[in-house]
Amino acid sequence: MRALVQRVTEARVTVEGAVIGEIGPGLVVLVCAMEGDAPDAPEKLAGKVAKLRIFRDDEGRMNRALADTGGAALVVSQFTLAADTRRGNRPGFSTAMAPEAGEAAYLAFARALSDLGIPVATGRFGADMQVSLINDGPVTIWLDTEA
Repeated sequence: MRALVQRVTEARVTVEGAVIGEIGPGLVVLVCAMEGDAPDAPEKLAGKVAKLRIFRDDEGRMNRALADTGGAALVVSQFTLAADTRRGNRPGFSTAMAPEAGEAAYLAFARALSDLGIPVATGRFGADMQVSLINDGPVTIWLDTEA
C-alpha cells in the first residue's frame, strides 16, 4: 500500500456539495492499495501512520506521533498514487489494485487506524471528491509498505 501523509490543522472531504468527512488537527492520509500488496499491508501501514513522529513536542521538534497528540485522521482513497509516468505524459494506473479489492483494503486500513485509537473520518471510495486542507508546516511524507 502507498500513502501520502500530510500534517494538517484542519481538513474536510466533500462529495456532491456535502461534507462527508472532517477533522481538526491531525493527518490527511491519501491511500492507494497496490496489486501484490501483502494481506497484512493495511494493518502494517496503519501502525506506521499512527506512530509516525511528525508532530512538534514542547521544544518544537518533530518528536510526537498522532497517537500522542489526540489528533484525528482523514483517510481518503487515492488510486492515482499508483501513477506510472515512465512512458509518455499520460500516467498509467495498472499497478493499482482492482476496485473491489482496493476498496476492501482501503476500508481495512481505516478500520486498523481506528482500532489503534485514532479518530478516523473517511472519504467515499470511487467518488468524485473534493479535499480541502490546511497543511501544517508544511509536512508531507510518502509511505510505501513495499519500500
